[in-house]
Amino acid sequence: MTYPFSALVGQDQLRLALILCAVRPDIGGVLIRGEKGTAKSTAVRGLAEVLAAVDAGARLVELPIGATEDRVVGSIDLQKVLRDGEHAFSPGLLARAHGGVLYVDEVNLLHDHLVDVLLDAAAMGRVHIERDGVSHSHEARFMLVGTMNPEEGELRPQLLDRFGLTVDVYASRDVDVRVEVIRRRMSYEADPAGFAEQYAVDDAELAGRIAKARAAVASVSLPDNELRRIAALCAAFDVDGMRADLVVARTAVAHAAWRGAAAVDAEDVRVAAELALPHRRRRDPFDDPGLDPQQLDDAMAQADAESQSQPDPDPDPDPPGGGISADSSEEAAPQGNSAGSGSASRPSAPPSATFRTRALVVPGVGEGAPGRRSRARNRTGTPISATDDAQAGHGVHVFGTLLAAADRRPQAGRLQVAPTDVRHAIREGREGNLVIFVVDASGSMAARDRMSAVSGATLSLLRDAYQRRDKVAVVTFRGAEAALLLPPTSSVHIASRRLARFDTGGKTPLAQGLLAARDVVLREKARDRARRPLVVVLTDGRATGGPDPLGRTRTAAGLLVAEGAAAVVVDCETSYIRLGLAQQLAGQLGAPVVQLAQLRADNLARVVRAGQAAA
Repeated sequence: MTYPFSALVGQDQLRLALILCAVRPDIGGVLIRGEKGTAKSTAVRGLAEVLAAVDAGARLVELPIGATEDRVVGSIDLQKVLRDGEHAFSPGLLARAHGGVLYVDEVNLLHDHLVDVLLDAAAMGRVHIERDGVSHSHEARFMLVGTMNPEEGELRPQLLDRFGLTVDVYASRDVDVRVEVIRRRMSYEADPAGFAEQYAVDDAELAGRIAKARAAVASVSLPDNELRRIAALCAAFDVDGMRADLVVARTAVAHAAWRGAAAVDAEDVRVAAELALPHRRRRDPFDDPGLDPQQLDDAMAQADAESQSQPDPDPDPDPPGGGISADSSEEAAPQGNSAGSGSASRPSAPPSATFRTRALVVPGVGEGAPGRRSRARNRTGTPISATDDAQAGHGVHVFGTLLAAADRRPQAGRLQVAPTDVRHAIREGREGNLVIFVVDASGSMAARDRMSAVSGATLSLLRDAYQRRDKVAVVTFRGAEAALLLPPTSSVHIASRRLARFDTGGKTPLAQGLLAARDVVLREKARDRARRPLVVVLTDGRATGGPDPLGRTRTAAGLLVAEGAAAVVVDCETSYIRLGLAQQLAGQLGAPVVQLAQLRADNLARVVRAGQAAA
């Protein structure tokens, strides 16, 4: 028994966004952002039950994270091809979702290519497939709903823009609201059928209102002054392209139909802007999500003036290039008080300017989650060969299967495929990796320069990781211990905040830093054994913390190597007389070494590739 949509407490904006997309699916779907336990899935499933009362053919189709492209869009009906000799198509999940709701939980963990396919289908209402010489097209009109936890990574801006509406959901801090949520949930768990019956009338009224709004949406007018208001509002927020204007217009019309009005007014436009613009104003993954209410008020006031004015008969064209965004790298956080002895704790220097980075590549061929960095054999790669081992392949290799059956056929005639003839495709593509920075945060004068350089490099690599589906972690060591400054994450927004400031000073417990990196590797192996790690150690090689620091460092390096982690050592030694301790550490780790002056990621990439060639 599904939890009733009308029984949801709070989350008014979430409910409204879902209803407006139900009234007008061509808005482009809803992306729901929030932590676990904020009723995201409950709301979607509840609305699907309401829509089933509006349209008997509507159903909820859930797309699993591990779904292949063939399962999503469809594939050749191999059984019919082999049995009848006809080219036939087997529909996928998009065909099943036609007329209903397609729900993708944790859409940010879905491969980017599949997200593109989903958004294309949601925008066009059709699916076009080309498979092994077979072309097929069918209708796929559905309401797309995606949910995500930002801490587990974010969608690229290109994909965010193609979602019509976004909603950020949070657990209420109001005690009365939380009490009511608990009360209703416990009542539902005690008697699901009885609880649903209590809200059956409310859900039926909601279904009737949605049906009425759907019928009226085509007759709602959008006056020219409101159209100018929409254009002025989108221009004020400096969004790219024209998709924002179209989505705001469609959402405003849907909201007017929902409230039973014959024409769009300013309130409809404001509601539409609150839902359609927050994710489109993020020009950079480091930008804060959401929409400032005061900024929206100011933009609405400006747009109101624009809507009342007459259009310029001969407007001057805008200069090329669009607006200029502020450089986030130039915004320095307030400086802390660094006075005191050289061993005292002090804040790190602000990160240096970010730069375009090239990928750090882990040697060999992995089997990790789909990404865009190191070579791997996984389900999203290109078929390179066929195998009879079902565990080694991903999907059926059609031609390999036919060839195996043909080799077994004793004479001419109809080809018959036996179970032993089935061959599976070995696919090679790219994977995402775990990049762990181990940073010396001890109290030398050069530490602030190192912190500035490594913070800037890490943020640059985080931009790259954001697009390549990597995870990045940062371990700092100082005094007598190491600290996990940044747990493994793909969220560049969270990472940028963590890397803005951290403490430096004290001795150099290098062994603790390596052991902390090993702990991160072990924990991530337990979560995802296939994701391969790359450890980047930034140090001068000196170890001064604890008894026998050099010996403990050798032991810690051996333990890290035993976990199969690839490594790069960045030599941060700046003294006139060089001790070469970083080179020794690199030898213990079996890693290449690069000087601090060559810290830029393009140089690191060359070092890694050189290390691969030497191996």
